[in-house]
Amino acid sequence: MGPTYKVMIGLIALALPCQLAAQEMPKPVHGIAMHGSPKYGPDFKHFDYVNPTAAKGGAVRLSAIGTFDTFNPYTIKGIPAAGIGDFVYETLMVGSQDEAFTEYGKLAESVEMPKDRSWVAFTLRKEARWQDGKPVTVEDVIFSLNALKTKGQPFYRFYYRGVTKAEKAGERRVKFTFGGGKNRELPLIVGQLPILPKHAWAGKDFSKTTLDKPIGSGPYKVKSFEAGRSITLERDKNYWGAKLPVEIGQHNFDEIRFDYYRDSTVALEAFKSGEYDFRQENTSKIWATGYDSPAFKKGLYKKQTVRHENPTGMQGFVFNTRKDFFKNPVLRKALAYAFDFEWTNKNLFYGQYSRTTSFFSNSELASRGLPSAEELKILSPFKGKIPPEVFTQTYLPPGTDGTGRIRKNLRQAKKLLQQTGWQIKNKLLVNAKTGKQLKFEVLLISPAFERIVLPFVRNLKRLGIIASVRTVDTAQYRKRLDTYDFDMIVGSFGQSLSPGNEQMSFWGSAAADRTGGRNWIGIKDPVIDKLIDLVIQAPDREALITRTRALDRVLLWNHFIIPQWHIQSFRVAFWDKFGRPAKTPKYGLGFDSWWVDTGKAKALASKLTSTKK
Repeated sequence: MGPTYKVMIGLIALALPCQLAAQEMPKPVHGIAMHGSPKYGPDFKHFDYVNPTAAKGGAVRLSAIGTFDTFNPYTIKGIPAAGIGDFVYETLMVGSQDEAFTEYGKLAESVEMPKDRSWVAFTLRKEARWQDGKPVTVEDVIFSLNALKTKGQPFYRFYYRGVTKAEKAGERRVKFTFGGGKNRELPLIVGQLPILPKHAWAGKDFSKTTLDKPIGSGPYKVKSFEAGRSITLERDKNYWGAKLPVEIGQHNFDEIRFDYYRDSTVALEAFKSGEYDFRQENTSKIWATGYDSPAFKKGLYKKQTVRHENPTGMQGFVFNTRKDFFKNPVLRKALAYAFDFEWTNKNLFYGQYSRTTSFFSNSELASRGLPSAEELKILSPFKGKIPPEVFTQTYLPPGTDGTGRIRKNLRQAKKLLQQTGWQIKNKLLVNAKTGKQLKFEVLLISPAFERIVLPFVRNLKRLGIIASVRTVDTAQYRKRLDTYDFDMIVGSFGQSLSPGNEQMSFWGSAAADRTGGRNWIGIKDPVIDKLIDLVIQAPDREALITRTRALDRVLLWNHFIIPQWHIQSFRVAFWDKFGRPAKTPKYGLGFDSWWVDTGKAKALASKLTSTKK
């Protein structure tokens, strides 16, 4: 072999890795999906559920409860003002409301990621601007990640912990590198990163509360405010992103005003008096009886139910298992027999609700029947470490006939309590070994829940259990939740169609002792940690469904929560001044795509004037 030939072979050998790298280098795309491909192609003009010719203008008045003392919604300190995170700040990408989990470029014009999703890179839009006219930069993106991970709410440190490095990879290109195993969701999670202006935070403590008007990049900016009482946002006429496909047909109001009310009762009366325009109702009794007023009878405002296909998650009585008396799952199971959902639904909710039997209710992710063969492959290795009922029974919470006579249920509860070493003496339930009485507090944030909790408390009393109810204000409630200073709460765990990293914050061991975290239950279970990892690492939609159902079964049979109820519709009331798109998204209400119809607004104003005469 001559020297020239050897040199040629060497050059070819050097060129091959470069060619392979070029072949494997991912191409920039306009959007990414958790599984499969995005519904909307690179040349899409707008989402299907908006009206691209919706009129811009007018004002909408909304309500908020309590107070606020900061314009920084990303830290644990203070109570943030309504609307800031939704309308003032933006993210790299934005999700659609008619797909399970897909994101399209917002601040980012394109995204790149390899097949193994071990990193993701975003190229920022050249035209992206802050509201003071300065460009959105890669340095802003890196600053945002670091600020949220080091000084933001504990949730962010947990949510972005898989991001090991963020670096500038070009004038407008930022690259995030991931570690800690497979996590297909991380590129989309980073796409949800709120982007903050580095220059606006220079010399300021990001962790402290502030009422300095924020500088965002979003469609609205703060026009005026009265601390703790109201805030008005105005549409930025120079908004850089107004013509983006993900923005067309949305954010149509010139002004959005949030007025704060002491509680929901006062807020309802204010709505019926015309003090604000739109309201979502969460209380069935109010929905059934609370809107009957002269203005409603005249058609000045309407109420409608809007069907959706969102997972409704889990709401229920949440046990704090950090408390010794709630550590035993059999005791937790026993207490569920004291909650009479059927009577509650009939007498308090006008039959509007369905009983929740899954942490992923109203979705294909919810477990049903007995485990499938694929689920058993996941669950069988954990036999002896998870409740045996997982393999042999379909989970259903205790039910009644709705008459309020629940002696049979209470007898079953008494048997279970005796199995755990509790017995009734002098009409009080006491521990046979220690003699301590079983009593605890149910912590509430809203007086509206007292009518629901008090019948449960009365049934517990028949078992010799003394449960008290305490309702506190927003600030105190949040502080007690952040420090896990409660026995039981009425809590909810919202779910998406694509569960992932948030499951670690709900049920993961690492989150149990984190101040301000969402593992209110205090779960520390290596099996559940493993099941969460499997959900996060699911390679496709089919695997995600199977693994989520397996996790669901284990959570249910541990009796961490006494399930309550759910509804599969939005209940909305609004004064008749709005235009709406012809199509409602499957997974959202789409209020951001409503607009003020000038004809309806004038007619409404005329009717109101004639009514006052």
